[in-house]
Amino acid sequence: MKTISEHIMDIAQNSVKAGAKTIILELTDRDDILLFRIEDDGCGMDKETVKRVSDPFYTTRTTRKIGMGIPLLKQNAEQTGGEVVIRSEQGSGTILKAKFITSNIDCPPLGDIHVTVALLITGNPGINFIFRYIKGKDVYELSTADIKEAMGDMDISVPKVTSFLKDMIEENLAQLGVKFD
Repeated sequence: MKTISEHIMDIAQNSVKAGAKTIILELTDRDDILLFRIEDDGCGMDKETVKRVSDPFYTTRTTRKIGMGIPLLKQNAEQTGGEVVIRSEQGSGTILKAKFITSNIDCPPLGDIHVTVALLITGNPGINFIFRYIKGKDVYELSTADIKEAMGDMDISVPKVTSFLKDMIEENLAQLGVKFD
């Protein structure tokens, strides 16, 4: 994966597959560190699965024998001097934190986070996504519940809504000084 946004999409899709009803996606950008945290209320993992999930030759999927998402995320974070930490409990959900040192030459670019968030929200209308971006002391927050309340009966999964959300998120993050790579 070439960007942090692609990693976020992959991990969030794991949360969707785990049956989450709420997924919190938080990015904190401070002092040469980009930390992203994804928390869900999905089915969670037992201790053995948490230990093995960083192994590329382990997967819970039956359609293929390897799982590269978390191992690649871990490798990319560690190459910058960062880390990945996973806490999970079966039946209680999962929290994944990934830390990147942004000044490191090996740090992947953020990528199109505005597109990623818009697609996650509109592609999974039954899940309450809470997106929060913290840059210094400034915070931008958006949730599926807020969008649905503002839009009333309109279907949030239509392409017009995706485009609108993408532009809105991009504009708000640009006001925070977020640079899209």
